[in-house]
Order: sequence, then C-alpha cells, then structure tokens
Amino acid sequence: MADVNGVQPESPRKRLKNDPPTNKVTVVLGAQWGDEGKGKVVDMLAMSSDVVCRCQGGNNAGHTVVVDDAEYDFHILPSGIINPSAVSLIGNGVVVHLGQMFEEIEKNEAKGLKDWKDRLLISDRAHIVFDFHQSVDGLQEQERSKDSSGTKTLGTTKKGIGPCYSSKAGRHGLRMADLLGEYSVFEQRLRNLVDSHQRMFPELQVDIEEEVKKYKIYAERMRPLVTNCIAYVHKCLQGTKKVLVEGANAAMLDIDFGTYPYVTSSNCSVGGVCTGLGIPPRYIGDVYGVVKAYTTRVGVGPFPTELNDDIGQLLQSRGAEYGVTTKRPRRCGWLDVVLLRHTNMVNGYSAIALTKLDILDVLKELKIGIGYFRKNRERIEHFPADMGELEDITVEYITMPGWLEDTSHCRSFEDLPKNARNYVEKIEELINVPVKWIGVGKARASMITVF
Repeated sequence: MADVNGVQPESPRKRLKNDPPTNKVTVVLGAQWGDEGKGKVVDMLAMSSDVVCRCQGGNNAGHTVVVDDAEYDFHILPSGIINPSAVSLIGNGVVVHLGQMFEEIEKNEAKGLKDWKDRLLISDRAHIVFDFHQSVDGLQEQERSKDSSGTKTLGTTKKGIGPCYSSKAGRHGLRMADLLGEYSVFEQRLRNLVDSHQRMFPELQVDIEEEVKKYKIYAERMRPLVTNCIAYVHKCLQGTKKVLVEGANAAMLDIDFGTYPYVTSSNCSVGGVCTGLGIPPRYIGDVYGVVKAYTTRVGVGPFPTELNDDIGQLLQSRGAEYGVTTKRPRRCGWLDVVLLRHTNMVNGYSAIALTKLDILDVLKELKIGIGYFRKNRERIEHFPADMGELEDITVEYITMPGWLEDTSHCRSFEDLPKNARNYVEKIEELINVPVKWIGVGKARASMITVF
C-alpha cells in the first residue's frame, strides 16, 4: 500500500537462514604425549561412522587395533579402514610417504584388510614426503647431537615429517595435485626441491633419475585415490553421513601447545581438524580425549611424573610400552593432571576415554600428580611454555589405594573393583571432564561404556 505521498514502501529484505548445522563431526584426540590407545577408540566409533578422517601428521603416528585374532598396525591409514562400510580419508593437513603407505597397505592386506581401493580417499592438497626428507631428518638429528649449547636431539621418528612440513611452509613442497598434473612440471619442481636440499646438506645423496621414474609410476597408482576432500567432506556433512576425525600424535606433541621443541611438526590439537580437513569450527561436535591411566612418553623431553624405578619398569613391561612406529621403549610415570588440565583447556573435551586401566591391577597404591612447585615452593599455576621451568620442580601427588584384582574380565563400570571405580571418579573430579569409556584390555570387547 502506498503512503499519503503515493510512495510505495520498500519490500522487506529477504534474509537467508544460516541455522547451526545439525550434522557435526566427532573428533578423537590424544590427551597426553601419544600412545594413549586412540586407535582402539577410533575403531570402536568407526563401526557406526560413514567416513573416518586423518587431518594431520604422517607415518610418524602409530595406532594398533586388535580385531579377533588379527592385530593391525596403522601409521598413515586411518584406523577406520578396518570398517568395510566406511570411507577412510587422508586430509590436506597430512603429509604422505607414498612408498611406505603402499607397504603398510600390503602388510595389513596379509592380515585380512580387504577392498581398501574402494574406500580410501586422499586429498589433492596433501603434501608428499620424499625419501630425501627422511634422510634430512636423520642429518638434522646428527647436527643437534653435536650442538654444545645445551640443545639435545628431539627424538624424531626420522620419517621425514618435519622436513616435509618445512618444505610446505617454505612454499616449495609438492602435493598430490602436482603429482597428478603435467608430469614434466612435477619433475622439474622435484629436481629443484632436491637441489635446494643438497645445497643445505652437501652430504645428502639422492638418485634423482630413479626418483623421477618412481614417481611417474606412483602418479598412476594414486590417480584413482586422489580427490577434492574438502568438497567431499562438506557434501557428507550437508547430508546425513557420520564423519569421525582421528587425531594423530597428541596434544602435548602439538607444535604450538606441546612441550616445544620436543614436539611434532603439526597441530595435533582440535584446531588441526579445521585446517587439516577444511571443516568449519561450527561443524565440530563432540571432542573426545584419550587418556592412558598412567603417563608415557617416547623419546626425549620433559616428563614431570616419570618413574625411574621398579614401578616404571613394571608399567613398561605390563603395558608393552614400546612405540608402534619406532619400537623404542616408552618412558612411564604416574598420571599427570596438570598436563591434562592444560590439554583440556586447548581442546575442550566432551568426555574422555580412559585406557589401560588393567595395567594398574597389580599395584598396591597409585599416585596422581596434581600440582607443580618451583624450588622456592611457589606453585606453577599452569603448564609452562618454558621447558626450563620443568627441569627442577617438585610434583605434588595424591595417593590412592590400588585394587589388586584382575579387571580384564570387567564389562561394566559396576564390575570394576571399588578402588578402581574410585580412581576413575577421582580423575573425573580433578579434570572436571566425565569418563565415557574405560579400557581394560586389547580387544574391542574390553572397552567399557560408562554412559
């Protein structure tokens, strides 16, 4: 209707709706220094997922999954590859060594893995780890070992992950899209990349002609697997597909939030889900932290609750604490709540999965680290950025009675001995995060669902 002056009013502006998404991804992250049992948790959740994604890291990760009598070891493949009805996706934030990926596939095929070609997708934006990246990784560790300034070796897996991420950050790395493009262009860029590394490391030996031939073959093997994974995941989330993200490494190895420089070269906290898969933050739903019932660490770096005694050796022996990727023995210690509060602040866990509770079955008493103090008895309120602060601290512990009973047969929270239930509830109280699952063995059936 016109106004008194005969002017027609403007029609109301039509606004688009932007309602919060109803379909969100579920994320599983390591809450300590890795080796917490993420693979088992992912395997469990993958059984009801349509897509299982890796978002960062490379084959420096190691996840073990036991199904019936078969024990699968995964380093670059998502653990969900075992689920025959799920797609496994390697995102743009992952760095991939093609030769070792195909070796891993062949080894797991021998254990019963089937039909992976129909269920594996790799991002066209994922960077390639070359053999010379791995050689450089070893050369850099050698140089660090000679440094008289006090810097120690970082204890890397020598899988070339750091040097590959350096190439990526330096903007001369090579991606899957480059490999599948005009091969003459890829070849020239590969030659340039090798040349730049040999200028930095004159002792680096690379048979460039052999590399050129090898990657021409890889290009054809990879062609059916590589796709635009950003668009693929987005389409899944716009529909009803259930998407699960499997974090590699762990929060205390995160390059920003971990015990720098004794960390990996990627963001293995929740932010890596967004950058490593192209998933908007508003599409992230539950974030589950995986916590071992004690603490372990592979390689060098600070470890406030480490046990250099018979109990530490007992945990290492009972828990079979040897790295899946490196086979190095893991250092063992008491559960550290200061560390867990720090990673919870970063990741915002919806709940945690507490694994390997059964390893503690034989201990008469248990300790939990609840605070750090400097030499002057001043409390360190939060996990520090300066690793020097951790060199001479005192850890405050609480002591709890053990249960001295076999928990491996337990299949419900009520089945657990009273002192074991008390231990779990104390962890919930100290971290202020509920425990949703409890692991009491290797097999799928040994994961207790609490709620």
